[in-house]
Amino acid sequence: MPVRLRLKRMGSKRNPHYRVVVADARVPRDGKAIEEVGYYNPKADPPQVQLKEDRVVHWLLTGAQPTETVRSLLHRAGILARVAEIRRQQREARSQN
Repeated sequence: MPVRLRLKRMGSKRNPHYRVVVADARVPRDGKAIEEVGYYNPKADPPQVQLKEDRVVHWLLTGAQPTETVRSLLHRAGILARVAEIRRQQREARSQN
């Protein structure tokens, strides 16, 4: 099952806000999600981003692929760098054994 981190649109017409969710890639944009891992409000000044970092890292390490927009949000929050560091440490640990 291909799993993606993506945005689920919420809010009213012309007033969107989004939930960052983990969902099967085959499910529609606003369909059923496996887990909600954050919130994004682009209309706020500055835009609000709230993420459950531990859960996002867990899903990224288990193979979930973020969409381009979510990848941008994760990069700004510093989560992608953290995941890269964890993967590097895991590779080093495996090579030492």
